[in-house]
Amino acid sequence: MSRVTVPGEPIGRLSESWRHCVGTGRMNLALRADYQESLAKVQRDIGFRYIRGHGLLSDDMGVHRVSGDGVTRYSFTYVDQVFDRFLELGVRPFVELGFMPTALASGEDTVFWWKGNITPPTDPDEWAALVRAVVRHLVERYGAAEVRTWPIEVWNEPNLPGFWKDADQQAYFRLYELTARTVKDVDAGLRVGGPAISPGSDEWWAPFAEFVTRHDVPIDFVSRHAYTSGPAQHVPFGTYQTLDAPEALLDQFAAPRKHLAGTALADLPVHITEYNSSYRPDNPIHDTAYHAAYLAPVLTGGTELVDSYSYWTFCDVFEEENVPTSWFHGGFGLLTHRQVPKPTYHLYAFMARMGTTVLARGRDHLVCATDDGRVTVLAWQPVGGTDGPDAPERHEVRLSVPLTGPRAFVRRERVNEHDGNAFGAWRELGRPRSPSPRALDVLRDCARPALEHRQAPVVAGRVDLDLTLARHEVTFVELVPVHPEHHEGLDDRRLLGASDDRLAAPHERP
Repeated sequence: MSRVTVPGEPIGRLSESWRHCVGTGRMNLALRADYQESLAKVQRDIGFRYIRGHGLLSDDMGVHRVSGDGVTRYSFTYVDQVFDRFLELGVRPFVELGFMPTALASGEDTVFWWKGNITPPTDPDEWAALVRAVVRHLVERYGAAEVRTWPIEVWNEPNLPGFWKDADQQAYFRLYELTARTVKDVDAGLRVGGPAISPGSDEWWAPFAEFVTRHDVPIDFVSRHAYTSGPAQHVPFGTYQTLDAPEALLDQFAAPRKHLAGTALADLPVHITEYNSSYRPDNPIHDTAYHAAYLAPVLTGGTELVDSYSYWTFCDVFEEENVPTSWFHGGFGLLTHRQVPKPTYHLYAFMARMGTTVLARGRDHLVCATDDGRVTVLAWQPVGGTDGPDAPERHEVRLSVPLTGPRAFVRRERVNEHDGNAFGAWRELGRPRSPSPRALDVLRDCARPALEHRQAPVVAGRVDLDLTLARHEVTFVELVPVHPEHHEGLDDRRLLGASDDRLAAPHERP
Protein backbone atom coordinates (compact mmCIF):
# COMPACT_ATOMS: atom_id res chain seq x y z
CA MET A 1 0.00 0.00 0.00
CA SER A 2 1.16 3.56 -0.62
CA ARG A 3 2.45 5.77 2.16
CA VAL A 4 0.36 8.79 3.16
CA THR A 5 2.43 11.95 3.50
CA VAL A 6 1.10 13.98 6.42
CA PRO A 7 1.39 17.73 5.70
CA GLY A 8 3.66 19.80 7.87
CA GLU A 9 1.14 22.63 8.00
CA PRO A 10 -2.13 22.26 9.93
CA ILE A 11 -5.43 21.81 8.13
CA GLY A 12 -7.54 22.94 11.10
CA ARG A 13 -8.21 22.71 14.82
CA LEU A 14 -9.69 19.71 16.57
CA SER A 15 -13.04 20.78 17.98
CA GLU A 16 -13.91 19.61 21.47
CA SER A 17 -17.48 18.79 20.42
CA TRP A 18 -16.62 15.10 20.87
CA ARG A 19 -16.25 15.49 24.64
CA HIS A 20 -18.60 18.41 25.22
CA CYS A 21 -21.10 16.07 26.89
CA VAL A 22 -21.56 12.47 28.03
CA GLY A 23 -24.67 10.57 29.06
CA THR A 24 -25.52 8.91 32.33
CA GLY A 25 -28.17 6.76 33.94
CA ARG A 26 -30.96 8.46 35.85
CA MET A 27 -29.93 11.20 38.25
CA ASN A 28 -30.63 9.20 41.40
CA LEU A 29 -27.82 6.76 40.50
CA ALA A 30 -25.30 9.58 40.94
CA LEU A 31 -25.70 9.16 44.70
CA ARG A 32 -23.93 5.78 44.57
CA ALA A 33 -20.24 5.29 45.37
CA ASP A 34 -19.59 3.08 42.31
CA TYR A 35 -21.08 5.74 40.03
CA GLN A 36 -19.02 8.53 41.59
CA GLU A 37 -15.80 6.51 41.43
CA SER A 38 -16.46 5.78 37.75
CA LEU A 39 -17.14 9.42 36.97
CA ALA A 40 -13.96 10.47 38.75
CA LYS A 41 -11.92 8.07 36.61
CA VAL A 42 -13.62 9.22 33.41
CA GLN A 43 -12.87 12.85 34.27
CA ARG A 44 -9.21 12.09 34.99
CA ASP A 45 -8.68 10.22 31.73
CA ILE A 46 -11.07 11.96 29.33
CA GLY A 47 -12.49 15.13 30.88
CA PHE A 48 -16.03 15.62 29.66
CA ARG A 49 -17.44 19.13 29.96
CA TYR A 50 -21.13 18.32 30.60
CA ILE A 51 -23.20 15.34 31.73
CA ARG A 52 -26.84 14.58 30.86
CA GLY A 53 -29.27 12.03 32.25
CA HIS A 54 -32.97 11.33 32.80
CA GLY A 55 -35.17 11.58 35.84
CA LEU A 56 -34.20 14.86 37.48
CA LEU A 57 -37.87 15.45 38.35
CA SER A 58 -38.86 11.82 38.91
CA ASP A 59 -40.09 10.77 42.32
CA ASP A 60 -36.81 9.14 43.42
CA MET A 61 -35.09 12.55 43.37
CA GLY A 62 -37.73 13.88 45.79
CA VAL A 63 -38.01 17.37 44.29
CA HIS A 64 -41.80 17.70 44.10
CA ARG A 65 -43.43 16.72 47.40
CA VAL A 66 -47.08 16.93 48.43
CA SER A 67 -48.19 16.32 52.02
CA GLY A 68 -51.26 14.37 53.01
CA ASP A 69 -53.23 17.58 53.45
CA GLY A 70 -52.26 18.91 50.03
CA VAL A 71 -49.34 21.22 50.85
CA THR A 72 -46.64 21.33 48.12
CA ARG A 73 -42.96 21.63 48.98
CA TYR A 74 -39.90 21.54 46.71
CA SER A 75 -36.94 19.66 48.12
CA PHE A 76 -33.44 19.84 46.63
CA THR A 77 -31.59 17.52 49.03
CA TYR A 78 -30.64 15.00 46.34
CA VAL A 79 -30.30 17.51 43.48
CA ASP A 80 -27.74 19.47 45.50
CA GLN A 81 -25.72 16.36 46.34
CA VAL A 82 -25.64 15.27 42.69
CA PHE A 83 -24.85 18.65 41.13
CA ASP A 84 -22.33 19.56 43.81
CA ARG A 85 -20.43 16.35 43.10
CA PHE A 86 -20.57 16.89 39.35
CA LEU A 87 -19.00 20.30 39.73
CA GLU A 88 -16.36 18.98 42.14
CA LEU A 89 -15.35 16.51 39.42
CA GLY A 90 -15.13 19.22 36.79
CA VAL A 91 -18.28 18.41 34.82
CA ARG A 92 -21.35 20.61 34.50
CA PRO A 93 -24.98 19.50 34.27
CA PHE A 94 -26.67 19.40 30.87
CA VAL A 95 -30.09 19.67 32.48
CA GLU A 96 -32.91 17.52 31.15
CA LEU A 97 -36.31 18.46 32.60
CA GLY A 98 -38.26 15.23 33.11
CA PHE A 99 -39.94 12.95 33.92
CA MET A 100 -43.30 13.92 35.47
CA PRO A 101 -43.64 13.72 39.28
CA THR A 102 -46.49 11.37 40.18
CA ALA A 103 -48.39 14.06 42.04
CA LEU A 104 -48.46 16.20 38.87
CA ALA A 105 -49.03 13.40 36.34
CA SER A 106 -52.21 13.14 34.28
CA GLY A 107 -51.89 9.36 33.95
CA GLU A 108 -50.04 6.24 35.10
CA ASP A 109 -48.02 5.51 31.94
CA THR A 110 -44.35 4.97 32.76
CA VAL A 111 -41.09 3.97 31.11
CA PHE A 112 -38.28 1.73 32.40
CA TRP A 113 -38.35 -0.56 35.40
CA TRP A 114 -37.90 2.45 37.68
CA LYS A 115 -41.16 3.87 36.27
CA GLY A 116 -40.46 7.35 34.98
CA ASN A 117 -43.86 8.91 34.36
CA ILE A 118 -44.33 10.02 30.73
CA THR A 119 -47.68 11.82 30.90
CA PRO A 120 -48.37 15.57 30.62
CA PRO A 121 -49.09 17.52 33.80
CA THR A 122 -52.64 17.68 35.07
CA ASP A 123 -52.15 21.36 35.81
CA PRO A 124 -49.81 23.34 33.52
CA ASP A 125 -49.52 26.09 36.14
CA GLU A 126 -48.23 23.58 38.69
CA TRP A 127 -45.66 22.31 36.16
CA ALA A 128 -44.54 25.88 35.55
CA ALA A 129 -44.26 26.43 39.30
CA LEU A 130 -42.08 23.32 39.60
CA VAL A 131 -39.80 24.39 36.75
CA ARG A 132 -39.56 27.89 38.18
CA ALA A 133 -38.64 26.54 41.62
CA VAL A 134 -35.96 24.22 40.23
CA VAL A 135 -34.35 26.80 37.99
CA ARG A 136 -34.51 29.54 40.61
CA HIS A 137 -32.87 27.23 43.15
CA LEU A 138 -30.04 26.42 40.73
CA VAL A 139 -29.42 30.10 40.06
CA GLU A 140 -29.45 30.94 43.77
CA ARG A 141 -27.15 28.09 44.70
CA TYR A 142 -24.64 28.18 41.85
CA GLY A 143 -24.97 31.74 40.58
CA ALA A 144 -26.58 33.09 37.43
CA ALA A 145 -23.29 33.32 35.54
CA GLU A 146 -22.61 29.62 36.11
CA VAL A 147 -26.11 28.32 35.37
CA ARG A 148 -26.27 30.37 32.16
CA THR A 149 -23.60 27.98 30.84
CA TRP A 150 -25.84 24.94 31.51
CA PRO A 151 -28.07 23.93 28.59
CA ILE A 152 -31.63 23.13 29.74
CA GLU A 153 -33.41 20.54 27.57
CA VAL A 154 -37.15 20.01 27.67
CA TRP A 155 -38.05 16.31 28.03
CA ASN A 156 -36.61 13.27 26.24
CA GLU A 157 -37.69 11.70 22.93
CA PRO A 158 -41.28 13.02 22.90
CA ASN A 159 -41.69 11.56 19.40
CA LEU A 160 -41.85 8.07 20.94
CA PRO A 161 -45.00 6.90 22.75
CA GLY A 162 -42.77 5.11 25.23
CA PHE A 163 -41.37 8.45 26.43
CA TRP A 164 -44.28 10.87 25.93
CA LYS A 165 -47.93 9.82 26.16
CA ASP A 166 -49.14 8.88 22.65
CA ALA A 167 -46.16 10.80 21.19
CA ASP A 168 -48.59 13.73 21.07
CA GLN A 169 -46.72 16.38 19.10
CA GLN A 170 -48.98 19.31 19.92
CA ALA A 171 -48.99 18.42 23.62
CA TYR A 172 -45.20 18.42 23.58
CA PHE A 173 -45.08 21.75 21.77
CA ARG A 174 -47.30 23.24 24.48
CA LEU A 175 -45.08 21.75 27.20
CA TYR A 176 -42.00 23.12 25.47
CA GLU A 177 -43.48 26.61 25.17
CA LEU A 178 -44.57 26.73 28.80
CA THR A 179 -41.23 25.39 30.03
CA ALA A 180 -39.10 27.65 27.87
CA ARG A 181 -40.99 30.78 28.86
CA THR A 182 -40.79 29.80 32.54
CA VAL A 183 -37.02 29.28 32.34
CA LYS A 184 -36.55 32.66 30.69
CA ASP A 185 -38.79 34.33 33.29
CA VAL A 186 -36.30 33.26 35.94
CA ASP A 187 -33.32 34.54 33.95
CA ALA A 188 -33.38 35.62 30.32
CA GLY A 189 -29.74 34.56 29.92
CA LEU A 190 -30.44 30.88 30.59
CA ARG A 191 -30.22 28.55 27.58
CA VAL A 192 -33.20 26.32 26.76
CA GLY A 193 -33.85 23.95 23.87
CA GLY A 194 -35.25 20.71 22.46
CA PRO A 195 -36.96 18.68 21.11
CA ALA A 196 -34.54 15.78 21.88
CA ILE A 197 -36.13 13.53 19.26
CA SER A 198 -35.01 9.98 18.52
CA PRO A 199 -33.76 8.72 15.12
CA GLY A 200 -36.35 8.21 12.41
CA SER A 201 -38.47 11.24 13.29
CA ASP A 202 -37.03 14.06 11.22
CA GLU A 203 -40.57 14.96 10.20
CA TRP A 204 -40.79 16.72 13.59
CA TRP A 205 -38.31 19.43 12.59
CA ALA A 206 -40.53 21.46 10.26
CA PRO A 207 -43.58 21.69 12.56
CA PHE A 208 -41.37 22.33 15.60
CA ALA A 209 -39.56 25.17 13.82
CA GLU A 210 -42.86 26.58 12.57
CA PHE A 211 -44.42 26.43 16.06
CA VAL A 212 -41.63 28.16 17.97
CA THR A 213 -41.24 30.77 15.22
CA ARG A 214 -44.95 31.55 14.88
CA HIS A 215 -45.42 31.84 18.66
CA ASP A 216 -42.06 33.52 19.28
CA VAL A 217 -41.09 30.79 21.74
CA PRO A 218 -37.58 31.04 23.25
CA ILE A 219 -35.09 28.53 21.87
CA ASP A 220 -31.29 28.64 22.17
CA PHE A 221 -30.32 25.23 20.76
CA VAL A 222 -31.84 22.15 19.12
CA SER A 223 -31.22 18.55 20.13
CA ARG A 224 -31.55 15.09 18.62
CA HIS A 225 -30.43 11.50 19.28
CA ALA A 226 -28.56 9.10 16.99
CA TYR A 227 -28.40 5.29 16.91
CA THR A 228 -27.70 2.83 14.08
CA SER A 229 -29.16 -0.45 15.30
CA GLY A 230 -32.04 -2.41 13.81
CA PRO A 231 -34.99 -4.12 15.55
CA ALA A 232 -34.23 -5.88 18.82
CA GLN A 233 -33.76 -9.66 18.70
CA HIS A 234 -34.39 -10.63 22.30
CA VAL A 235 -32.71 -13.48 24.15
CA PRO A 236 -32.90 -14.13 27.91
CA PHE A 237 -31.39 -11.07 29.62
CA GLY A 238 -29.96 -9.70 26.39
CA THR A 239 -30.49 -8.34 22.89
CA TYR A 240 -28.85 -8.66 19.50
CA GLN A 241 -29.36 -6.21 16.61
CA THR A 242 -28.11 -5.46 13.14
CA LEU A 243 -25.98 -2.35 12.68
CA ASP A 244 -25.86 0.13 9.82
CA ALA A 245 -22.44 1.34 8.71
CA PRO A 246 -20.91 3.84 11.16
CA GLU A 247 -21.20 6.60 8.56
CA ALA A 248 -24.97 6.48 9.19
CA LEU A 249 -24.32 8.08 12.58
CA LEU A 250 -22.58 11.00 10.88
CA ASP A 251 -25.58 11.36 8.56
CA GLN A 252 -27.83 11.56 11.62
CA PHE A 253 -25.56 14.18 13.19
CA ALA A 254 -25.95 16.28 10.06
CA ALA A 255 -29.75 15.85 9.87
CA PRO A 256 -30.91 18.75 12.10
CA ARG A 257 -29.08 21.41 10.10
CA LYS A 258 -30.26 19.81 6.87
CA HIS A 259 -33.92 19.87 7.93
CA LEU A 260 -33.76 23.30 9.56
CA ALA A 261 -32.07 25.01 6.62
CA GLY A 262 -34.07 28.07 5.62
CA THR A 263 -35.91 28.28 8.95
CA ALA A 264 -35.41 30.69 11.84
CA LEU A 265 -33.65 27.84 13.71
CA ALA A 266 -31.06 27.21 10.99
CA ASP A 267 -28.11 28.78 12.80
CA LEU A 268 -28.77 27.49 16.31
CA PRO A 269 -26.26 25.21 18.06
CA VAL A 270 -26.99 21.51 17.49
CA HIS A 271 -26.51 19.01 20.32
CA ILE A 272 -26.73 15.26 19.79
CA THR A 273 -27.65 14.56 23.39
CA GLU A 274 -27.47 10.77 22.98
CA TYR A 275 -25.57 8.63 20.51
CA ASN A 276 -24.33 5.05 20.32
CA SER A 277 -24.50 2.06 18.02
CA SER A 278 -27.36 0.21 19.75
CA TYR A 279 -30.14 1.89 21.73
CA ARG A 280 -30.37 -1.16 23.99
CA PRO A 281 -28.57 -1.35 27.38
CA ASP A 282 -28.21 -5.14 27.04
CA ASN A 283 -26.56 -5.52 23.62
CA PRO A 284 -23.11 -7.21 23.88
CA ILE A 285 -21.76 -5.12 20.99
CA HIS A 286 -21.05 -2.32 23.48
CA ASP A 287 -18.47 -4.43 25.30
CA THR A 288 -16.36 -5.40 22.28
CA ALA A 289 -13.24 -4.27 20.45
CA TYR A 290 -15.37 -4.16 17.29
CA HIS A 291 -17.37 -1.38 18.91
CA ALA A 292 -14.29 0.79 19.41
CA ALA A 293 -13.26 0.35 15.77
CA TYR A 294 -16.85 1.01 14.68
CA LEU A 295 -17.05 4.32 16.55
CA ALA A 296 -13.53 5.58 15.72
CA PRO A 297 -14.55 7.26 12.43
CA VAL A 298 -17.62 8.71 14.18
CA LEU A 299 -15.68 10.17 17.09
CA THR A 300 -13.08 11.68 14.79
CA GLY A 301 -15.47 12.63 11.97
CA GLY A 302 -18.27 14.29 13.91
CA THR A 303 -16.24 17.17 15.31
CA GLU A 304 -17.22 19.66 12.59
CA LEU A 305 -20.85 18.54 12.14
CA VAL A 306 -22.43 19.50 15.46
CA ASP A 307 -21.70 21.40 18.66
CA SER A 308 -21.73 18.23 20.72
CA TYR A 309 -22.40 14.51 20.45
CA SER A 310 -22.90 12.83 23.78
CA TYR A 311 -21.91 9.19 24.19
CA TRP A 312 -24.63 7.23 25.94
CA THR A 313 -23.29 6.47 28.65
CA PHE A 314 -20.10 6.85 30.68
CA CYS A 315 -20.58 3.78 32.91
CA ASP A 316 -22.70 0.66 33.41
CA VAL A 317 -24.34 1.95 36.60
CA PHE A 318 -27.56 2.08 34.63
CA GLU A 319 -30.90 0.37 35.21
CA GLU A 320 -33.42 1.05 32.46
CA GLU A 321 -34.02 -2.68 31.95
CA ASN A 322 -33.65 -3.56 35.64
CA VAL A 323 -30.46 -4.42 37.52
CA PRO A 324 -27.97 -6.26 35.24
CA THR A 325 -27.69 -10.00 35.83
CA SER A 326 -24.08 -10.38 34.65
CA TRP A 327 -20.86 -8.42 34.91
CA PHE A 328 -20.52 -7.91 31.16
CA HIS A 329 -24.09 -7.60 29.93
CA GLY A 330 -23.95 -5.27 26.94
CA GLY A 331 -24.35 -2.12 29.00
CA PHE A 332 -23.95 1.29 27.40
CA GLY A 333 -21.05 2.27 29.63
CA LEU A 334 -17.51 3.11 28.66
CA LEU A 335 -16.73 1.50 32.04
CA THR A 336 -18.24 -1.58 33.65
CA HIS A 337 -19.28 -1.54 37.27
CA ARG A 338 -16.21 -1.12 39.50
CA GLN A 339 -14.31 0.83 36.83
CA VAL A 340 -13.12 -1.80 34.35
CA PRO A 341 -12.50 0.00 31.01
CA LYS A 342 -14.03 -1.37 27.82
CA PRO A 343 -12.25 -0.97 24.45
CA THR A 344 -14.41 2.05 23.57
CA TYR A 345 -13.23 3.72 26.78
CA HIS A 346 -9.70 3.59 25.42
CA LEU A 347 -10.83 5.11 22.14
CA TYR A 348 -12.06 8.13 24.12
CA ALA A 349 -8.96 8.22 26.34
CA PHE A 350 -6.74 8.15 23.25
CA MET A 351 -8.75 10.98 21.70
CA ALA A 352 -8.24 13.05 24.86
CA ARG A 353 -4.46 12.94 24.25
CA MET A 354 -4.51 13.84 20.55
CA GLY A 355 -3.61 17.51 20.64
CA THR A 356 -5.58 20.35 19.12
CA THR A 357 -3.91 20.98 15.74
CA VAL A 358 -5.11 18.67 12.95
CA LEU A 359 -2.48 17.68 10.38
CA ALA A 360 -4.35 14.95 8.50
CA ARG A 361 -7.59 12.99 8.38
CA GLY A 362 -8.21 9.71 6.60
CA ARG A 363 -10.64 6.81 6.49
CA ASP A 364 -8.46 4.98 9.04
CA HIS A 365 -6.46 7.69 10.81
CA LEU A 366 -6.34 11.10 12.44
CA VAL A 367 -3.02 12.91 12.91
CA CYS A 368 -2.62 15.89 15.24
CA ALA A 369 0.16 18.04 16.67
CA THR A 370 0.48 19.35 20.19
CA ASP A 371 1.72 22.75 21.32
CA ASP A 372 4.94 21.24 22.72
CA GLY A 373 6.08 19.66 19.43
CA ARG A 374 4.69 16.15 19.73
CA VAL A 375 2.74 14.45 16.92
CA THR A 376 -0.05 12.04 17.77
CA VAL A 377 -1.75 9.45 15.58
CA LEU A 378 -5.05 7.67 16.14
CA ALA A 379 -5.50 4.78 13.71
CA TRP A 380 -8.14 2.08 13.40
CA GLN A 381 -9.26 -0.81 11.26
CA PRO A 382 -12.37 0.26 9.32
CA VAL A 383 -15.48 -1.87 9.87
CA GLY A 384 -18.80 -1.60 8.05
CA GLY A 385 -21.64 -2.81 10.23
CA THR A 386 -23.78 -5.87 9.58
CA ASP A 387 -23.69 -5.64 5.78
CA GLY A 388 -20.02 -4.69 5.60
CA PRO A 389 -17.31 -7.21 4.69
CA ASP A 390 -15.65 -9.22 7.44
CA ALA A 391 -12.63 -7.43 8.83
CA PRO A 392 -9.34 -9.12 7.86
CA GLU A 393 -6.87 -10.27 10.48
CA ARG A 394 -4.53 -7.38 9.68
CA HIS A 395 -4.82 -3.78 8.52
CA GLU A 396 -1.88 -1.64 7.39
CA VAL A 397 -1.52 2.10 7.96
CA ARG A 398 1.64 3.69 6.50
CA LEU A 399 2.34 7.34 7.22
CA SER A 400 5.16 9.82 6.71
CA VAL A 401 4.93 12.11 9.72
CA PRO A 402 6.61 15.53 10.12
CA LEU A 403 8.77 15.93 13.25
CA THR A 404 11.62 18.11 14.42
CA GLY A 405 14.85 16.87 15.98
CA PRO A 406 17.42 14.23 14.99
CA ARG A 407 15.48 11.25 16.36
CA ALA A 408 12.01 10.40 17.64
CA PHE A 409 10.71 8.50 20.63
CA VAL A 410 7.76 6.45 19.36
CA ARG A 411 5.23 5.23 21.91
CA ARG A 412 2.30 3.05 20.82
CA GLU A 413 -0.74 1.69 22.65
CA ARG A 414 -3.05 -0.95 21.14
CA VAL A 415 -6.58 -2.18 21.81
CA ASN A 416 -7.95 -5.07 19.77
CA GLU A 417 -9.54 -8.50 20.13
CA HIS A 418 -6.76 -9.52 22.53
CA ASP A 419 -4.97 -6.43 23.84
CA GLY A 420 -6.67 -3.99 26.18
CA ASN A 421 -9.82 -6.10 26.01
CA ALA A 422 -11.37 -6.95 29.37
CA PHE A 423 -14.40 -8.47 27.65
CA GLY A 424 -12.16 -11.01 25.93
CA ALA A 425 -10.41 -11.81 29.21
CA TRP A 426 -13.78 -12.20 30.96
CA ARG A 427 -14.84 -14.78 28.39
CA GLU A 428 -11.56 -16.64 28.85
CA LEU A 429 -12.20 -16.62 32.61
CA GLY A 430 -15.47 -18.48 32.01
CA ARG A 431 -17.82 -15.45 31.99
CA PRO A 432 -18.19 -15.10 35.80
CA ARG A 433 -21.42 -13.28 36.63
CA SER A 434 -19.95 -11.92 39.88
CA PRO A 435 -16.14 -11.79 39.58
CA SER A 436 -14.14 -12.25 42.77
CA PRO A 437 -11.82 -9.45 43.92
CA ARG A 438 -8.91 -11.36 42.37
CA ALA A 439 -10.79 -11.78 39.09
CA LEU A 440 -11.55 -8.05 39.09
CA ASP A 441 -7.84 -7.31 39.44
CA VAL A 442 -7.15 -9.63 36.51
CA LEU A 443 -9.80 -7.91 34.38
CA ARG A 444 -8.36 -4.49 35.16
CA ASP A 445 -4.88 -5.73 34.25
CA CYS A 446 -6.14 -7.19 30.98
CA ALA A 447 -8.01 -3.98 30.22
CA ARG A 448 -4.76 -2.02 29.91
CA PRO A 449 -3.77 -1.27 26.31
CA ALA A 450 -0.69 -3.12 25.09
CA LEU A 451 2.30 -0.77 25.14
CA GLU A 452 5.44 -0.69 23.02
CA HIS A 453 8.12 1.94 22.47
CA ARG A 454 11.20 2.50 20.35
CA GLN A 455 13.46 5.17 18.93
CA ALA A 456 13.28 6.03 15.25
CA PRO A 457 15.37 8.24 12.94
CA VAL A 458 14.09 11.57 11.68
CA VAL A 459 15.14 11.89 8.05
CA ALA A 460 14.66 15.24 6.32
CA GLY A 461 12.20 16.28 9.01
CA ARG A 462 10.06 13.13 8.73
CA VAL A 463 9.46 9.79 10.43
CA ASP A 464 8.17 6.81 8.47
CA LEU A 465 5.50 5.12 10.54
CA ASP A 466 4.42 1.61 9.53
CA LEU A 467 1.51 0.37 11.64
CA THR A 468 0.16 -3.15 11.40
CA LEU A 469 -3.19 -3.27 13.18
CA ALA A 470 -4.71 -6.52 14.40
CA ARG A 471 -8.37 -7.35 13.88
CA HIS A 472 -10.69 -4.60 15.17
CA GLU A 473 -7.75 -2.62 16.48
CA VAL A 474 -7.64 0.98 17.59
CA THR A 475 -4.10 2.22 18.15
CA PHE A 476 -2.62 5.41 19.54
CA VAL A 477 0.90 6.55 18.63
CA GLU A 478 2.83 9.44 20.14
CA LEU A 479 6.01 10.74 18.50
CA VAL A 480 8.24 12.90 20.69
CA PRO A 481 11.30 14.78 19.37
CA VAL A 482 14.50 13.48 21.03
CA HIS A 483 17.39 15.86 21.75
CA PRO A 484 20.14 13.75 23.41
CA GLU A 485 21.85 15.17 26.48
CA HIS A 486 25.47 14.50 27.43
CA HIS A 487 26.11 12.50 30.64
CA GLU A 488 29.82 12.46 31.46
CA GLY A 489 31.18 8.94 31.92
CA LEU A 490 28.03 7.09 30.84
CA ASP A 491 28.51 4.62 27.97
CA ASP A 492 25.71 2.13 27.33
CA ARG A 493 28.11 -0.01 25.26
CA ARG A 494 29.83 -1.05 28.48
CA LEU A 495 26.63 -2.55 29.94
CA LEU A 496 26.66 -6.32 30.26
CA GLY A 497 24.60 -7.82 27.46
CA ALA A 498 24.62 -4.61 25.40
CA SER A 499 24.63 -5.26 21.68
CA ASP A 500 23.17 -2.07 20.25
CA ASP A 501 24.84 1.33 20.36
CA ARG A 502 21.94 3.31 18.92
CA LEU A 503 21.14 4.89 22.28
CA ALA A 504 24.70 6.01 22.99
CA ALA A 505 25.27 9.74 22.82
CA PRO A 506 26.59 10.83 19.39
CA HIS A 507 30.10 11.62 20.66
CA GLU A 508 30.28 8.14 22.28
CA ARG A 509 29.53 6.22 19.09
CA PRO A 510 32.46 4.58 17.25
